[in-house]
Amino acid sequence: MLFLLFLSALLGQSPPAPVANVHFTVDAMRPRARISPYIYGVNQPDWKGATRDATLARIGGNRLTAYNWETNASNAGNDYHFQNDGFMGGGETPGEAMRPQIAAALNAGAAMIVTVPMAGYVSADKRGDGDVNKTPDYLNTRFDKSLPRKGRPFAFPPDLNDHTVYQDEFVAWVEKTFPQKNGPHRLFYSLDNEADLWDSTHARLRTQKLTYAEMLQRSIDYARAIKAVAPASLVFGPASFGWSGFENLTGATDANGRNFLDFYLKGMRDAGKTSGRRLLDVLDLHWYPEARGGGQRITEGGNEPDVVRARLQAPRSLWDATYQEDSWITRDVIHEPIRLLPRVKAQIAQFDPGMKLGITEYNYGGGNHISGAITIADVLGIFGREGVFAANYWQLKPDERFAYAAFTLYRNFDGKKGRFGDTSLAATTSDPVNTSLYASMDAAHPNRLVLVAINKTDAPIDADTTLAAKTTFRAARLYRLTGEAAQPRSAGETPVAAGNHLRLTLPPMSVTVIALQP
Repeated sequence: MLFLLFLSALLGQSPPAPVANVHFTVDAMRPRARISPYIYGVNQPDWKGATRDATLARIGGNRLTAYNWETNASNAGNDYHFQNDGFMGGGETPGEAMRPQIAAALNAGAAMIVTVPMAGYVSADKRGDGDVNKTPDYLNTRFDKSLPRKGRPFAFPPDLNDHTVYQDEFVAWVEKTFPQKNGPHRLFYSLDNEADLWDSTHARLRTQKLTYAEMLQRSIDYARAIKAVAPASLVFGPASFGWSGFENLTGATDANGRNFLDFYLKGMRDAGKTSGRRLLDVLDLHWYPEARGGGQRITEGGNEPDVVRARLQAPRSLWDATYQEDSWITRDVIHEPIRLLPRVKAQIAQFDPGMKLGITEYNYGGGNHISGAITIADVLGIFGREGVFAANYWQLKPDERFAYAAFTLYRNFDGKKGRFGDTSLAATTSDPVNTSLYASMDAAHPNRLVLVAINKTDAPIDADTTLAAKTTFRAARLYRLTGEAAQPRSAGETPVAAGNHLRLTLPPMSVTVIALQP
């Protein structure tokens, strides 16, 4: 604030007026729920760079649908000419495209989601010669069959001459290579990737859309195969790409007006009962918002003012019954707020209670801009508060340093492993349009409270904060992210008044971590 006053005086201008009387409340007397450690995940993290503090990694994406673990060949699908090649690396050593990534995640103390192909075919070569359809009878000559179960003893290394790849043998190789001896099992498995788009992303493998019946049966078959060799692991599915996938498997011919997630949840629940064990542990969805500002989708537009305003409000579609975004989903389909997390959690409660929820791909755009950082900080707070089990950010652009800085706010805000807590607290703001507030404590250290306060506006906001807590706090250390740099910086310390009352000025377009000191 002093900097703004000085700058305004220097320019002969009046300083921007703070938004008055925004009130935050935190109730540490009523812990809400444990925050899953797996919500701070990314896809293909850099363990020496900006994503080194991630808690969950994922090997996913279109490349994995036709990945051949025996040879490390894969098919690019419509991402690049539908060609078979060796893009994923690993040479000729079975599983070597996977092994370094899994090892790096486990060595960093993170968990890993490994994608298990289930389209029925995997790449048989690495020719890199463009579209495989230039080869006559390409499905039988450029691909090997892929089956869920081998039905006989596994071989390591696997047989490269039978033109068949067995996915339970792949999972068994992963488990054998990375035995989980102590603590929770940190190897998870995903039932392929965005199968609801196979007829476009992998049009050489699928000329017709998947049906509800086929998708369910494939999921059952592969989940049973995974659980047979890795019973302690968690299985994620269906890794659906977006709203139309959730609703009708993107135009499945046997939808008949049925909601696909309802059908899938019930089908996997029933199959689990028949099998005597849960087959699907995590309902896995992808979420790239369709919200628009100034006529542009927020994930595709730049950082123009209208796009930024829409981006900053878009996280409210995850939970807020009073907010209706501008998108084809709200305008043309449901005609109401999306409320994605409560909506899906209600489906889980109705059809398969006990199922966990994951969002293993998401991005809100603006990763190179403070609006992207604010939005992802908001999303991470929502994931923790709303009980999401697992989440993985997907990088869309080469420069997303601001988006990754939002993770640092929760995982290492002081550069000394200072972290948001593991238990969510009731926290409210009097102005959810312009601000957000998330509060946490540690179950083992209830006197340690950490808050994340967000100012989504281009003016300072004065915020009064009232804490209901057994502990009397004397001061708060502040760490702040603004548009000046894609890294949280110390913002000093401020006293906490009698009655655990705290007054702060939140700078324009900023995220402030408040670490309360007894």
